[in-house]
Amino acid sequence: MLMPHPATLQRLIDRYEELQAREAAGAATSEDRRRLEDATYTLCVSTGTRNIADALRIAHRHCGASAQDMTTAA
Repeated sequence: MLMPHPATLQRLIDRYEELQAREAAGAATSEDRRRLEDATYTLCVSTGTRNIADALRIAHRHCGASAQDMTTAA
């Protein structure tokens, strides 16, 4: 399976976590909720998963593995 560049995945993770925090704090607008749904969908599609918990786990693992590859290549 093709995976997005780690930087792209990290931006998606960051966007999801920011919007999720707003939602959890009760400060999310309807636009924030729509963006959260979009971020959730995009993370799932990007990682080939069907739920956000699996998507986040795989995305974090992929970002961590890529960071590890960069340090060993240096």
